[in-house]
Amino acid sequence: MKLIVGLGNPGNEYRKTRHNAGFLLIDRLCEKLHVELDKNKCRAQYGFYFHSGEKIILAKPQTYMNLSGEAVSSLMNFYDLDSEDLIVIHDDLDLPLGKLRLRKQGSSGGQKGMGNIIDHLKTQMIKRIRIGISHDHNIETKDYVLGKFSKEEWEVFDKAIDKAADAIIYSFDHDFDEVMSKFN
Repeated sequence: MKLIVGLGNPGNEYRKTRHNAGFLLIDRLCEKLHVELDKNKCRAQYGFYFHSGEKIILAKPQTYMNLSGEAVSSLMNFYDLDSEDLIVIHDDLDLPLGKLRLRKQGSSGGQKGMGNIIDHLKTQMIKRIRIGISHDHNIETKDYVLGKFSKEEWEVFDKAIDKAADAIIYSFDHDFDEVMSKFN
């Protein structure tokens, strides 16, 4: 069993904001895999996809970004998963818009949702896909990440989430080292 978690904030006001990159990727995966997020448990909205007999959980924590670890650890405990079964997707201010960075471990890099997951799971050995949202230093960080993409930015970002969705799907049949090699 695998758990794929996209980080973001629940609510329509956050729907297409930069900080919701993880939610947007889960939405794209649901479209591609024909999955409905029809379960609400463990402070998360999630659904199942079955691939070659393996259950894959696609999830969006409903705790707001900074408390994502509460939902992730609850899901992992409920389904008896280990950290190697987890892939987390989140935005990254330090990457250019649309750039993907896949890693098997590491610090939060200042991303508070990822930091909360690391704190709850007590490990940095967590696979992740970071999606670049760039950073406009003329705008306060909070306002920037909670802002919506311009039309031009969305075109670049949309291609990135499509590529990231392909990376997740590729990970169903391949070791994460191979996924990193192909999609980084």
